[in-house]
Amino acid sequence: MSTELIINKDDYETRVALLESGQLVDFYLERKSGSPKHGNIYKGKVMQILPGIQAAFIDIGYDKSAFLYAGDFFDIDITDYDFFDGDEENNDISTSFTPKKKKKRKKEKNLPSIDELLRKNQEILVQIAKEPVKTKGPRVTSHISLPGRYLVYLPTSPHIGISRKIKNESERKRLKSIAMQYKPEEAGLIIRTAAENASEIEIERDIKFLVNLWNNIYKDKMDSKAPALIHEDLSISLRAIRDLLNNSIDNVIVDNKEEYDKIINFLDIQSPEFKNRVELYDKDQMILEYYDVENEIYKALDKKIWLKSGGSIVIESTEALTSIDVNTGKYVGKRNFEDTILKTNMEAAKEIAYQLRLRNIGGIIIIDFIDMQKTENKEKVYHTLEEVLKNDRVRTTINKISELGLLEMTRKRLRNSLSSMLMENCPLCEGNGLIKSSQTICFEIFRKILKTSKKTRSKKITVTVHPQVMNKIYEEETNIEKLENKIGKKILFKMQDSFHPETYEIE
Repeated sequence: MSTELIINKDDYETRVALLESGQLVDFYLERKSGSPKHGNIYKGKVMQILPGIQAAFIDIGYDKSAFLYAGDFFDIDITDYDFFDGDEENNDISTSFTPKKKKKRKKEKNLPSIDELLRKNQEILVQIAKEPVKTKGPRVTSHISLPGRYLVYLPTSPHIGISRKIKNESERKRLKSIAMQYKPEEAGLIIRTAAENASEIEIERDIKFLVNLWNNIYKDKMDSKAPALIHEDLSISLRAIRDLLNNSIDNVIVDNKEEYDKIINFLDIQSPEFKNRVELYDKDQMILEYYDVENEIYKALDKKIWLKSGGSIVIESTEALTSIDVNTGKYVGKRNFEDTILKTNMEAAKEIAYQLRLRNIGGIIIIDFIDMQKTENKEKVYHTLEEVLKNDRVRTTINKISELGLLEMTRKRLRNSLSSMLMENCPLCEGNGLIKSSQTICFEIFRKILKTSKKTRSKKITVTVHPQVMNKIYEEETNIEKLENKIGKKILFKMQDSFHPETYEIE
């Protein structure tokens, strides 16, 4: 099975696609915006303390205050907490640290009151644990974590954790011994899955790099006045290289020379052995079209997904949870009804795991499987879902199928879902449905212009769009000028009120 990492970088956004045997299995998107990014570190100022909910609101310079829960404040005695001793959280393609309460302790009842820990206008160092979602601001923690290739450095905790995916006991002991030898006394480490079989020199180099990074961050903290961005996490493409590039990846294909050079320079420091797997894309066809990723991205925005058997699943997301309904659809089976249901549910379980990962759906998820009479069939479906979810880098927790055929599960939410990044509420249906956002349409038009310009000798290209999209185009004057210089043609825009917001014409 060939595995490829495709990186598309242009003036508007960076898109990263992970393909396994040509199938899109993971997709990441980053746009230039002022929105706080998971992993960023800020010097913030306490604006409001709410003892009733054991939380505080922190000004980090973003238009919405960040939310800090008392349990995420490092002045609490962290020896009373377990550290994640698993797959280093496997948060998308980045890693963070969050203390996890021991099962036998009800520590939350004993937490100091938030107003004992913080005071108004106090300046503190915080890290984005969850990006802002819709009307909610970002969630932050003061338990800082700095991910490297092999380790995650924990400057506020002296503990060591090891990825659960490293099964060999002697290897676990070896890695822990190396970590104990090189880590600063007051700090801690999480040993990542990628560290398995890594040399002592490689691990030592990673630790030294992260310790030096923390020292620089701490110095910047002392010199800055809140609110201020102290440390910005790596770009999406470099995070992908850091967290995804291993021996299972055959090739990394990048379509931007500047980004290609950044990746090579990054690998010179981090993992020079992988440099020969990175190549610069040189074909005329746009890279995500060539690998048929564009179509797959927009298929992942559909509510209904047909299964190969003829059944289907329907995905509906609300603010509280995501519901997934499984239907037999066109499939009628060849034997009895119970076998038909089992086959559909088994196929649906595999597709659901794939869709959750691709769409980056997080939070509470309720799956309504077709009702099964036999207990052993429910177990088969449950274990199928459990097995395929092992490939998901994001932590999931699933419960057994209930008597009503419902399965409850959670998937850790750290960043926005694919639909929330690419879609917005439809003005034609008063928010009951979704359409592509004006920003998405705008960038889609720019790419279509670039593609169209190669097929015409005309010196002028005219684009007709909906007024809503035109408003966004007015904000893209710099990118339009760059595009005109690139294609050597003048681009004119016209409005058409009768158009649907997603409709446009290029002449």
